[in-house]
Amino acid sequence: MQVQLTNRQQHILWATVRHYIATAEPVGSKALIEEFDLGVSSATIRNVMNVLEKTGLLYQPHTSAGRVPSDSGYRIYVDQLITPSEVLAKEVETALQQRLHWEDWSLEALLQGAAQILATLSGCITLITMPQTTTVLVRHIQLLQVESGRIMLIVVTDGYETHSKVMDLFNQPSASEPEPEVIDRELQIVSNFLNSHLRGRSLLELANLNWSELDREFQHYSEFLKNSLTELTKRAVSPSATQIMVRGVGEVLRQPEFSQVQQVQTIMHMLEEEQEQLWRLICEEPEIEDAGKPRVTVRIGTENPLEPIRTCSLISSTYRRGSIPVGSVGVLGPTRLDYESAIAVVAAAADYLSEAFS
Repeated sequence: MQVQLTNRQQHILWATVRHYIATAEPVGSKALIEEFDLGVSSATIRNVMNVLEKTGLLYQPHTSAGRVPSDSGYRIYVDQLITPSEVLAKEVETALQQRLHWEDWSLEALLQGAAQILATLSGCITLITMPQTTTVLVRHIQLLQVESGRIMLIVVTDGYETHSKVMDLFNQPSASEPEPEVIDRELQIVSNFLNSHLRGRSLLELANLNWSELDREFQHYSEFLKNSLTELTKRAVSPSATQIMVRGVGEVLRQPEFSQVQQVQTIMHMLEEEQEQLWRLICEEPEIEDAGKPRVTVRIGTENPLEPIRTCSLISSTYRRGSIPVGSVGVLGPTRLDYESAIAVVAAAADYLSEAFS
């Protein structure tokens, strides 16, 4: 959302959101004067809050009440006015390192333990998916030329599932490109090479292979193969047999936002019976930051496509093995959420699990 706010408007929006997160009570100018050193009069604060309400960033639940942040107000707060808590991120990392025992526990027990730690530290419902594609093995690989310079990579897994990807072999047209007949012969040779080396290996291994093993005359295929297999492996992740570790339900359902029994039942039904929809949402791959780490995705209220959680905020990120996403970690709570802490918890947990799985 593109809204240009003055420094004063930003400061008062920040203070309003902070106060509402802490109290769950509509915020008036008097409360802000008492709690924050804003350096302006109560009348000025009221005027600014009127402007923020007209802009759609605040609203009044009742005519005589103070203001409450809207989903758009929270979005500005998250995108422009806060930074994740480094202190809590370090606390998460330390707790995971000290309390999880990778040598002695099963994978499921480890992720259940991690989810419980995150729920305790964040005060939210924590969701961690079991890693995917770790046991999917390659049965057959074939390279086919579908048109000039366009190659289809086909991978058949041990479960007889077929995955394909079409890409350009050459990034730019070149006068030295081989004739189609030559490419067909080379593709068959490279396919034989790949099958002899990769049959029986996991999909995750494919995207991280050292393609320098290819004979020198076939090196021009290496970049194509690397890119194709990386893309194909990402798409091959399937939720059909997934499992989501859920912890922290009791704590978050004591929040005033969940006082309606019907709303609680709807959320619980989704967590218990509709995990595939939730899995698809939290496992959508986020953008990658310049540092190569996945960005934390924050969905606030009505930004969530799933109806049961459109009054909630969902914060998630992927954890990886190498460059390939294998699972996700997220927290779910009311839109009146301590976003600085929640974002830090998710980012730290995703980093920790990525390091552990790599």
